[in-house]
Parts: sequence; structure tokens; C-alpha cells
Amino acid sequence: MNDSPADLPDRKSLRLPKYDYRLPGAYFVTICTQDRRCILSDIRRGDPCGRPELRLTSYGAIAESTLSRLETEYGVSIDASVVMPNHVHFICRIAEDRATTRVAPTLGRIVGAYKSIVANDCRKAGLTGKLWQRGYYEHVIRGDADYRDIYLYIEGNPSKWAEDRYYQSLPEETDP
Repeated sequence: MNDSPADLPDRKSLRLPKYDYRLPGAYFVTICTQDRRCILSDIRRGDPCGRPELRLTSYGAIAESTLSRLETEYGVSIDASVVMPNHVHFICRIAEDRATTRVAPTLGRIVGAYKSIVANDCRKAGLTGKLWQRGYYEHVIRGDADYRDIYLYIEGNPSKWAEDRYYQSLPEETDP
């Protein structure tokens, strides 16, 4: 049974009204897996100093390598990234010297291409079902302090996995 548009919940846009997402600048992006399934990586307690060990699954390796494809194919730079168990964070920097604004892809098109490429490659690697949830979170980075805070958040995300808003405990992570 299909829901009619009247039965579906209203989706509030997280985008800035009237903002041109083709503009040069830095953007913080978060993409979550469907149903927040932990299929991209595994985070375990690391060494005695508290550094966690982040191990990518085959799907996570695809997600990570596809970020570098964005740099080549779309002329953007990925300044920082992390592939967490059920989501990916990255800073996408759109440079001023890209193609003219008229033909340059928007952040939405770049993220859409990323999600599509990763999902297709994961299906070829054996994934069944949907990989990504609908949509994504983005934040236009405003200034050096905002950039620094987000960069440090991405770098430190694995060590704070148990406190992460997307955290889901796995059976093997529970203490006996």
C-alpha cells in the first residue's frame, strides 16, 4: 500500500533558504545508513591510551575510496572525513576556481553522486537492501573557528563513538 502525500509526514528542509550551494566554501556533510545499520566500520577499544581502533568493512572501504573520486570528478577537496559504523562525516571544500557557476554542480548533486556511486559499488560487493537513508545533513561552515571545531569533531569522532548521536550498541560490544 502506498501512502498518499497527505499521509506522509511533512519534511522540513535543513537547507539555508535562497543559499546557492554551488558557491565556493566549506561544507560539513553527514550521511547515515538506512535504519542506522552499523555496516561501514567497526570501532573497538584501542590501545591503553584510549585511542580506538576503527576498522572499515568492505562497504566502508568503498565509502572511503569514493571520497577521493569526488575530488577528481567534481573538482572539490575533502579536507577531513571519517567512516563511522553507520554514518559518514566529511568536509567538502568547493574551490573558487572550479568551472563557471552556471555549470558547476551543487553540493546536493555532489552528495547525490557520492551516495549513488557508493550504493552501486556496495551492491556489486554483495549488499542487499538500501544503503543510505533519504537525504543528508549539511552545514555551511562559517569562518575559521567553525571550521576548526568541525574538523576536530570529525577527527575525534571514533573516540567518542559511544556518546555519538548515531551510536547503536552492537551485541558484541555489550559487557558480560
